[in-house]
Parts: sequence; structure tokens; C-alpha cells
Amino acid sequence: MVDVLGLGLGLTLVLIVVALHYSEGTEWRAPDDISQEVLERRAETVPETDFPEPMNRSIGGGGGAVAVGGGGAEGELEGDDEEESGFDPAAISDDEVEYYDVEFANEGETIEVANNETLLDAGEDEGWDLPYACRQGQCLSCGGKVQDGDATEYVRHSNNETLAEDEVEKGYVLTCTAYPTDDFTLETNETP
Repeated sequence: MVDVLGLGLGLTLVLIVVALHYSEGTEWRAPDDISQEVLERRAETVPETDFPEPMNRSIGGGGGAVAVGGGGAEGELEGDDEEESGFDPAAISDDEVEYYDVEFANEGETIEVANNETLLDAGEDEGWDLPYACRQGQCLSCGGKVQDGDATEYVRHSNNETLAEDEVEKGYVLTCTAYPTDDFTLETNETP
């Protein structure tokens, strides 16, 4: 009635499964984390740049196009050197430094900014994480907007290779190269 052979094979199979279940096999180990090594290898292949660190905090990186100077200026361009090169804030002597109240609308605070200090530097001194990439007036990452109108009435740029004259008239500034010349309200993170 009971098949002895089937019962014996069944018990043997159960014992084998139980033995395999409780026996120790080879353990699977995760491979070592090589991400830092990969990053270091990639960093070695990237050429050095003149941009200050930290850089490329904005989406899309930074840098932008760089204008290449040509030969001597002639005709209409002659005499426009001061306008194109901006002004040198380092040339402002200590007794000529003036302070202006700049309201940073998005940050909700008004601070005093010297006329030899950029709007970006003044905001960073307050601990605000303002956007920027190149710090040289060549991209729009640090863009801001003067709420009161024409930006030329409130700031001077030491370098502006990105904003057109009509954009500046609409109030747009590059906070990395903009120096205050009057009290005003600024909206950061605004680009044309």
C-alpha cells in the first residue's frame, strides 16, 4: 500500500533541501566603490581654466563665449574704449568710497553696498547663495533686474559682454560686475 521507494526518495530529497538551506555557501560581496577614483581620473583630463572656484554653479555651466580682440580701432569704434572696458573699481581711493542702500527684493533685506564692491560680492558677504558662473560679465548666470527702471542710473559695470544696451535700459544688470551708483531695489536671478 505505501510505496517504500517513493517514500524513501521523498525523505532523501527533503533532507538534501534542508541540508542545503542550513549550509553556508559563498557570500556575494558588492564591488568596491570606485566613484572617487573615476572622478579623479576625469579631473586629470580637464584643462585648467582662469575661472575662480567654485564655478559652474548654474544650470548649463558657465563661461560663455569670449570676445577676441582685433586690430587697431578705426572709424566709429575709435574712442569707445572706455565704454567697452567699463571702469576700474580698484581705482576708487578710500576717501572716494561711497555707500548705497540696495534692497535685495528676493532675499527680503536692504544692505549697504560700497561703490567699489559688486552686488554679487555684497550679497555673498551676507551669506546668500546668489547665482553666478563666470564672474567676468560674459554669461547671464548672475543676471538681476533693477526694479526702478534704467540700470545705467543705478549701477556701473566694470565688464559687460552679454547685455545689450536696450536690456540695460530695461533694468537688467550682471551682479558679478555691477557696482552701485545710487540707492535702488534689485531682483536677483532675473535675465532678459
